[in-house]
Amino acid sequence: MLTQDNFSGRVVITLTKTGSNKMEKGYIIYRGKSNLNGKPIVVVALMNGNKKTGSMIQLYILVDGIDPREANKIGCDDTICGNCKHKGDVSINPLRKIAENRSCYVQLGQGVLIVYNQMLKGAYPDISCSPDKIADLAIGRSVRVGAYGDGHAVPDYVIDCILSKSEGHTAYTHQADHPMVTLRHDIYMLSVESLQGAMRFWEQGYRTFRVLAQGDTLANNEILCPASKEAGNKVTCNNCLLCAGTSVNAKSIAIYAHGAGKGNL
Repeated sequence: MLTQDNFSGRVVITLTKTGSNKMEKGYIIYRGKSNLNGKPIVVVALMNGNKKTGSMIQLYILVDGIDPREANKIGCDDTICGNCKHKGDVSINPLRKIAENRSCYVQLGQGVLIVYNQMLKGAYPDISCSPDKIADLAIGRSVRVGAYGDGHAVPDYVIDCILSKSEGHTAYTHQADHPMVTLRHDIYMLSVESLQGAMRFWEQGYRTFRVLAQGDTLANNEILCPASKEAGNKVTCNNCLLCAGTSVNAKSIAIYAHGAGKGNL
């Protein structure tokens, strides 16, 4: 049940445990307007993890009704990615499938496209009107907020709901300066690409996730991502869970550029 807190104005979620049903591969947990520009988005909670993250629930935040490659190519992905500079530049080249100079590590033509196409086929039950079911998805599990897309595009009550019974989470945002966003630094690591950018947020008591270029060194209050290749893949994200904003009392995290778009950084 959703109620309004008269003191803070925030949505409060009152949850009751529901009976267990057969677990699907994924679920639609939100379908509605983006917090970033009011355009339609859909959020899929994929129940399978991957080699790096371990068995985390993965939240895919998608532009509703547009192939994710096309959304990126024509710039519609600002609906889900907001101010992130890694989106790349709008392309009018008919031979291209994605934006020019895209530096994001996420492969749009792989996992993201599969999730989108499966959603179109009706593979994921829509539980967006049932906060009880959303919360129960994460019992005994941790959650990766934004396997693709920025969690700030999603209403806070949805994110709060799926995290309410979870064992922990990871989350990242590029929306610290977005005019439509009230920054949730308690949940999100602030993604930055320079030491100067990181220092700006450290002065405010926030934690950052900094992408390093080859030759960059760590600052005193940073550690290298323990799940990264350079750190020896010591743990999975599911076993680490340090990337949880100021809800975790730890140093900031850094990682060397990786993934599909690292050559465009």
